[in-house]
Amino acid sequence: MNIKDIRNQFPILDQDVNDHPLVYLDSSATSQKPIQVIEALEKYYREINSNVHRGVHTLGTRATDAYEGSREKVRKFINAKSTQEVIFTRGTTTSLNWVAASYGAANLKEGDEIVITYMEHHSNIIPWQQVAKKTGATLKYIPLLEDGTLSLEDVRATVTANTKIVSVTHVSNVLGTINPIKEIAKIAHENGAIMVVDGAQSVPHLKVDVQDLDCDFLAFSGHKMCGPTGIGILYGKKDLLENMEPVEFGGEMIDFVELYDSTWKELPWKFEGGTPTIAGAIGLGAAVDFLNEVGLDKIVEHEHKLTVYALEKLSSIEGITIYGPMDPAKRSGLVTFNIEDVHPHDVATVLDAEGIAVRAGHHCAQPLMKKLCASATARASYYLYNTEEDINRLVEGLLKTKEYFSDVF
Repeated sequence: MNIKDIRNQFPILDQDVNDHPLVYLDSSATSQKPIQVIEALEKYYREINSNVHRGVHTLGTRATDAYEGSREKVRKFINAKSTQEVIFTRGTTTSLNWVAASYGAANLKEGDEIVITYMEHHSNIIPWQQVAKKTGATLKYIPLLEDGTLSLEDVRATVTANTKIVSVTHVSNVLGTINPIKEIAKIAHENGAIMVVDGAQSVPHLKVDVQDLDCDFLAFSGHKMCGPTGIGILYGKKDLLENMEPVEFGGEMIDFVELYDSTWKELPWKFEGGTPTIAGAIGLGAAVDFLNEVGLDKIVEHEHKLTVYALEKLSSIEGITIYGPMDPAKRSGLVTFNIEDVHPHDVATVLDAEGIAVRAGHHCAQPLMKKLCASATARASYYLYNTEEDINRLVEGLLKTKEYFSDVF
């Protein structure tokens, strides 16, 4: 499937915004959805709309088969050993919160350490802050190098025998940095700690094999990988999940309910209380099918070429600051930047007038912003449907932005 064929699968891209052809460069916030996903959602509501697991009627069976079929697709996509290790959640945030609130609360005590990095999204900071306060554990940060990467020597120096949890983003949503998760997991395990991975920005863009990485938990979201919003995944090693208590209680996750006590279903259902996001799970399965059809290897290759091109073109703009590693091999498909004397919100506003969608703000990474000495930045993030022409349009828009504000001031 060539780039033209891929773009034709995304109907939203075929439109004008502010009288200009749309250039969508905000896929790190949420990706666009191919027609296959849209049709899967429509088919569920038109043809098989029913609750799962409960009914013996035909629609209920069809819904359950489609829902559990998507779980198997996700299992294969990340190479989990069993569907019992694949939990449907509302997204990365929910998944990380569940690990902290269940595993963390039960296994941490005063004197224990939780190790994270300065480049984490708030979703991988705040849950650990909260569980540290409740348990008396200490939250520690691995130092950040000037180029926005981590040193394994610093990881070894930060992770100690007192460390019980290491939680690191696979790909930074600000810097684009691809972290060496497999090596960090090895260091964590050598010290008796578990490895938690925020895969929100990696699973859509890289081949992620949980067995090869040897991570203990992996969290990611459907909406960043061409799937619907409101659906995500918590992968966990079976032995860890079996010893964890559910975070939400109610129907579907129970085995027996007595007047004063209850027992839970087996994995994965003991964590999926209430009516799940059925349509979202089915849509996620369709997204996995689409990504497999295109091929993760091709997506990685395409994004690498765009990264090389984007770094070259943006670096030529006078007064621009680009954050993160300048080596394209060390980063994923985004470029975060600032233009001298122009606020990133103004940059995004002018670009929007040109039909170019980028993100501006602190990107839910305020500790990192402080490290970068920036209150906010602009971010252009691309995916399998973007082209070099999109990057050219971005550069033209940035040059117009500079010209506009030089005239104003």
